[in-house]
Amino acid sequence: MNIEQRNELLQQMLETELGGVKVYETALTCVLNDELKEEWEKYLEQTTRHVEIVTTLMSDLDVPPAETPGREVVRHIGGSLVAAMKLAKGTAPPEAAEIVACECVVHAETKDHSNWELLTLYAEAARGAEKKAIQAALEEVEDEEDEHLYHSKGWCRELAIASLGMKAVLPPPEEQKDVKTAIGASRAEMARKELL
Repeated sequence: MNIEQRNELLQQMLETELGGVKVYETALTCVLNDELKEEWEKYLEQTTRHVEIVTTLMSDLDVPPAETPGREVVRHIGGSLVAAMKLAKGTAPPEAAEIVACECVVHAETKDHSNWELLTLYAEAARGAEKKAIQAALEEVEDEEDEHLYHSKGWCRELAIASLGMKAVLPPPEEQKDVKTAIGASRAEMARKELL
């Protein structure tokens, strides 16, 4: 077990969650669909709570927040996503800015989901108090992170389909079926034609 790399993962997780708050705050300035707005408001609240969960986990594991090269890169990417949404909002039609916001949310949630998956794998090999602390954090966050990623991907796809002048399923099937797994997301996407 590489404790230094575990600590780096935690630093990046904290930065990803902090950046996620900014991504959702900015995305909410671009959203047009009321159901998507409600979804993102919920995700913003949950992501704000995830900052607290990661901070508590780091404290429990004696890992003080610190600047690292990896954390700096994560911050840069998050800032770039926020800048992209602001650019779209300032230069593109509102419907296009909403799609850009959705794409940026998917990018942010992909990194976030990956972080939590890595921590899950690490927890499987951990022992004692370390394992207990990590598992407590995972139990609070895991289903929410799955929902954030899979539902956002569905919204992004369906908004893009609608922009092409085609019939979209809104809210997306992932939302309607309350998907929380990759298999469920795949099944929901495959079943979308039945919902048209």
